[in-house]
Amino acid sequence: MSELHPSIVALVALAANIASNHPNRGLCQIDKLKGYGVSKEQIDSVIEIARHIRDEAAQKLDASFDEAYAEGWQPAKPKLKADPFANIAIKETGGACCTPTQSGQSCC
Repeated sequence: MSELHPSIVALVALAANIASNHPNRGLCQIDKLKGYGVSKEQIDSVIEIARHIRDEAAQKLDASFDEAYAEGWQPAKPKLKADPFANIAIKETGGACCTPTQSGQSCC
């Protein structure tokens, strides 16, 4: 297995810290990245993508919660006889794995 360059590791760590809302926020990686000669523009891109992924995940979690919460207020559905075909997976079509960041960068 080949080792990653320390600058790549620092960029990944920075993005992971931001996307996961880690209390350290990845700030310790910034000095390392500067030392490796990574430009401010490249660091800014990583920060933007990580924040976008974090925010998109939060929005999806909130929407899922809101849907489940709303369902809890619906009247109970009548019990139906078990359907042997009810557990067949249905493949959803369309939809991107993520949306681009505000500046148009892809996070996929």
